[in-house]
Amino acid sequence: MVLPTDLFPHATDAALKTVEAHQDPQDLVFYAAWFCPSAQRSWITLEEKGIPYQYKEVNPYKKEKHFLDINPKGLVPAVEHQGKALFESLVLCEFFEDAYPTHEPRILPEDPYEKAYARIWIDFVAKALVPGFMRLFMAQGTEKQDAARAELYDSLRTFSAQIKGPYFLGEQFSLVDIVIAPWVTRDVIAAEHRAYNRGDVAAEWKQYAGRVEVRESVLGTKSNPEQYVDVYAPYLKDEAQSEAAKAIRAGRVIP
Repeated sequence: MVLPTDLFPHATDAALKTVEAHQDPQDLVFYAAWFCPSAQRSWITLEEKGIPYQYKEVNPYKKEKHFLDINPKGLVPAVEHQGKALFESLVLCEFFEDAYPTHEPRILPEDPYEKAYARIWIDFVAKALVPGFMRLFMAQGTEKQDAARAELYDSLRTFSAQIKGPYFLGEQFSLVDIVIAPWVTRDVIAAEHRAYNRGDVAAEWKQYAGRVEVRESVLGTKSNPEQYVDVYAPYLKDEAQSEAAKAIRAGRVIP
C-alpha cells in the first residue's frame, strides 16, 4: 500500500513556509506529521500564541527509535521541552497555555465556569465530530454513506446551535475552535467524495466554518487541499491502517 508519507513527505503551500520559518533550535521541539489533524491542533496553538519552537517532521508509519523514546505510542504530535518529553494533542495545547503564560492570546477562558464549559464542547468535538467525519470518510456504499452523513450533520447542528459569535465562545478564538479547525480544512474530502455540503448542515455552521478556515494560524498550518484528498484515499476505500482507522472500525475511542 502507498502510504501518505510516500506520496507527500513534507508540508506544502503556507504550511511549508511555516515549517521553514521554524527550523532553528529552540527549547521546545515540536514533532508532527503535516497531514495529521491531531498534530495540526497543537500546531495551530503554537502559531496562535506565537510560541518559539523548532518543527521536526515525523513519519508516524515508521517507528524510529528516537521518536519512540519520546512517545512510546509512536503517534504525533509530541514535544521535547527543555529535554522532557510530552505527547497527546489536547494535553499539549493546554501545556502550551500553562508553560508560556505571557504569550497571548489565551486559548481557554480564565473564568472557571467558562473554562469548564469550553472543555465540555472540546470533548464533544473529540467524541462526536471527529469520529463522525472519519466514519463518513470510511463508509462504503450509498446506504452507509447516507447514514454516516446524516449522523455527522446531526452532531454538527448540535455544535452549531451553541456558537455564540464569530467563534464558538464569542469573540475569543479558543481551543474549541482549534480542535475542530483541522476537520474544517479537511471537509473538502467529504465534499468531493461523500456528498457533504456545509450549507446542508446549517447556515450557522457554514458561516462559522468559513471564518475558522481563514484564521491566520489555521491557514499557516494548512497544506494543499488536494493533497489531503490524496492522503485520505485509503480511508475513502476503507483500507487505511492508521491507529485512528482501526479504532473507528472497532468502535473504540480514537487514540
